[in-house]
Order: sequence, then structure tokens, then C-alpha cells
Amino acid sequence: MSLLAMVGFSLEAQKRLAADITRVLSLYGFIADAYIIEFFTDNLWGSLPPSWQAALADLQPPQLAALLLENRHASEEEARYSSVWPLSLLAFKASAHTLAFPRRPSGWAGKSKEAGRPEEFRDNQCQSSRLPPLFRKHVKPKKQHEIRRLGQMVKRLSELTGCRQVVDVGAGQGHLSRFLAFGLGLSVTAIEGDPRLVAQAAKFDQELVQALRKEGAKRGGQVPSGISLEGPRHVAGWVDPGAPWTEFWQLLQHPEVEERGPAVDRGSFGTAGVDPGGEDLPGPPGCGASSAPACHTPRGRQLLLTGLHACGDLSVALLRHFARCPHVAGITSVACCYMKLTTAEAPVLPGPGPPPCPTAPGYPLSAWVSGLPGHRLSYKAREGACHALEDYAWRLKGHSAALRTHCFRAALETVIRAADPAKKRLGVQTIAKAHRLTFGEYARLGLERVGLDPDARLEPGPLQALLAQEGKVVAFFSLALLLAPLVETLLLLDRMIFLQEEGFHCQLLPLFDPAFSPRNLVLVAAKTPLGSALLDVAAED
Repeated sequence: MSLLAMVGFSLEAQKRLAADITRVLSLYGFIADAYIIEFFTDNLWGSLPPSWQAALADLQPPQLAALLLENRHASEEEARYSSVWPLSLLAFKASAHTLAFPRRPSGWAGKSKEAGRPEEFRDNQCQSSRLPPLFRKHVKPKKQHEIRRLGQMVKRLSELTGCRQVVDVGAGQGHLSRFLAFGLGLSVTAIEGDPRLVAQAAKFDQELVQALRKEGAKRGGQVPSGISLEGPRHVAGWVDPGAPWTEFWQLLQHPEVEERGPAVDRGSFGTAGVDPGGEDLPGPPGCGASSAPACHTPRGRQLLLTGLHACGDLSVALLRHFARCPHVAGITSVACCYMKLTTAEAPVLPGPGPPPCPTAPGYPLSAWVSGLPGHRLSYKAREGACHALEDYAWRLKGHSAALRTHCFRAALETVIRAADPAKKRLGVQTIAKAHRLTFGEYARLGLERVGLDPDARLEPGPLQALLAQEGKVVAFFSLALLLAPLVETLLLLDRMIFLQEEGFHCQLLPLFDPAFSPRNLVLVAAKTPLGSALLDVAAED
């Protein structure tokens, strides 16, 4: 699907797509629901049709990448079928690729290089060539890519709506907020639940201000090109996903903890006010250009919401606030942690903060998806939707030794249950460089972590028989991973349909390089038509 087709994606087409996905998942959801650590204990390979087993059993990892995950052209060596696949497997593969949202704009120039990094990191793997140096300090490469791209999208939405006020929810250390304020000239309020991160964000703001002052002194009082002088305002507060928008608004107006954003002393630059283009602002901070609609501070009327990888129900809460709060003009939402969404079956999840409202689960959100047979998504299916398909495909193509880790963990599960049948799906956590260990070394570390005797005797014969099935484990996991984008598409379609049921305009666009930032789809919504104005931002790289 091209970007233009995504913009013209009608509500009826979205509903049909959601229905088609639920039908596919009703047939093959057992694959997405399976835990790969139970490959041997629950005989996951035996759950596949015998014809699938025969087609997949002997495929090498590069073939799995080419034939399943990447759907490459048959002229390539790895993409040639070594046997005739059953029609059901071919239909499964075709459905998974056809029904999922595209994760790259068609013809996008920003293809990842062999190292898996976007073009902007070609000269320096740690420094984006397209993000000003001031905004790269303390920021990892992945985050540099994300704040640059999402910042551009927020800026364009600001221009479309005529609103310069932005509230960044789940702001963390303030990297996005800092770029939006100092780099793009927007008036920003950053909300973060952890007071320690709020303090850290304010510290980083001050460091940037000091750097600006030094730069200004070198330039004889001139503001560096493309830099604004107003920093973000930081608010420490928990956004309760189950609370009404009025509580969110109250948090903006009367926060318990607040860090006022630093502003560069304009006198040191010899100017009254500077926007990103270096021209005088037409009015005080917080007001748009005279030709734009009136736009006020968060204490007033209109603002934009943004959330960069807002976790679980937080992304949903922001969409609800956009839909119900008359002061919110638009939103950009990049979601993550789908497994932390509340559902009708699991209305409360463990974790910090107040429990969400059981009558308003995070999924499904729309009336349409709620009414579809088979719309339920298990915790495991939603967790799988967060996996990095492109990264795993890269490992397959390189025949990475790390691929054996899933087989090791599945074999360890048999050892754990043999020692104590009550212990199932225990969190062993990541064992560093597990692929470089023998299974005996791996098992010793794993058993110790789950409170079992690390010196327990291991039966080498049966275990070797299990470890010899590594290829089957990899093949099954590849099938599950092929369904991951389908599950994510259904989750995001649900949100799009909800917004349109409420009468608003929205678009879902691939924004980040998926090989670098797997949760790369941005949902943009506004209370006025969006048209095709966002396309160039999504396609630019």
C-alpha cells in the first residue's frame, strides 16, 4: 500500500480490513498465542499441519527470511522453493503480508544500510547528520532518529492546525520536548510520571542553554540558525489512563511538581524574540502567527498532544483525551508495549500508578472491532506484536549464532519442569551472550536464576535430541513473527476506527526506519481535515 493509498484509506475499507484480520487470526491465532519456550513441553511443532512441517523442517535461516518474512522475488537464490508448499501455507504467508500495514513508505530513500542504521548515520554511527549537534547530547542514535522524525511531524501538524502549544506525555528525559521547543520553536509542556526523570530533563535543558550562551558569545550575539530561545516547561505527574480528561487538564493547570523551562537571556543575543528562522516573533510566546487560529497556553484553550512510545494504555488515554477534550486540536501518537493494554478479559494489569477503569479497556477501543467475532487478542499475541521483525530477519539472513537462544530456552524449560512441574514460564531473563555458551553452561545459569539446583544432572542424550531441532524452533518462531505486524495492524486499526466513529480525521503513517525503530507507525489525528499535507514528512529521509 502506498502512502497516498493510506491517506485515502476509507473507513469502510478499514472496517473490512479489521474483519479480514480477525478471520485470519481465528484460523492461525494459535501460532501467535504460543510461547516459544514451550516448544518442546507443549509440542508446538506438532500443532502445525503435517504438510507445513514437511515444507519448513529443513529450511535454512536465510531461506526463512526470504520465503516467509521478506517475501522476496523468486529470482534470488534464497527465495527459491526447494519443495512444493501446501496452498494453506502459501495463503497464510500471502494473507500476513497483504493485510498488514506497510512498514516503509513505497520507494522510501532512507533504506537501512547493512549495519542496520538509517542513512543519516552513514558517516558516524552515533551521531545523526540531520539533527543539530545541540540535540544529540545524551541521546542514543535510535532516539535521535525518532525525535527528529516525530518532531517534523508535530511541527507540520502545528502548521495545519495553527496551534503552537504542544503537550508531550511520557516525556522521560525530555529529548523530544527539548527538540520541539528549542529546535522547532514550539511552546512545549512535558509531562512525566517519574520526578527523577523530570529533574534530569530540566538539567539537560540547562546544559543546552549554557551551550547556546557559549555559541552566542562566539557569534557576536547572533542566535545559531534554526534555534529558538524558549525551553519546555516540565510537569511531574501521573496520567491515569482511566481518569476523565478533566483530571488531565487539571494536572496541566495545577501540577504538584513543576520545572519551569529555561529561556536564553535575549539580551545576550541582542534580539527581542527569535523563531527557528531567525525572525522576530509577531507576539509573545504561546501565540501563533496572526494568520493562524487563536492558540493559547495549556492554561488556556488549544493544544496538541504527542506521545513517543507511550506505554500500553497511556497511548489510548491520549486518544480519548483528544476525542473528548475540547481544548485538544490534534495528536501524534506512536504506541508501544501492546501487551500492557487492558482488555475486557484483563481489565487491570499489575504495576505502579492507579488502576485503570475496568469499563474502558485499552483494547478494543472502537465499537466496530468490539463487535467482530474473534477480535480478542491474547497477552502473548500482543507481546509478539512488539517484536522487531526486521531485526530477526537480519539475523536469519546472516545465519546468526544468536538464533539458537530460543532453542536453548525451550530445552531449559523441559529441565525446569522435570525438576518441578509447578514451575512454568518462569522469567529467566536474558543470559548475556547465551549463544556463545554450551547448553550445560546456559542451563547452570538458568537453573540458578529460577531457584533450582544449578548442579542438577542433565541427561545428555534426550537434550541433544532436543537441541538438534533448532531449525524447527527457528521456523516456528518465524511463523509467529510473521503474524506480529498483523496483530499490530488490528490494534492500530481499532484506534483509527474509534477516532472516526467519534467524528475526527486521522492517518496512520510509517515514520521511523523499522529496522532501527520497530514501533515505527505514527497515528496522527485532528479535528479538521488533514488531506495529504503529512505525506512529504512521512516520505522524507
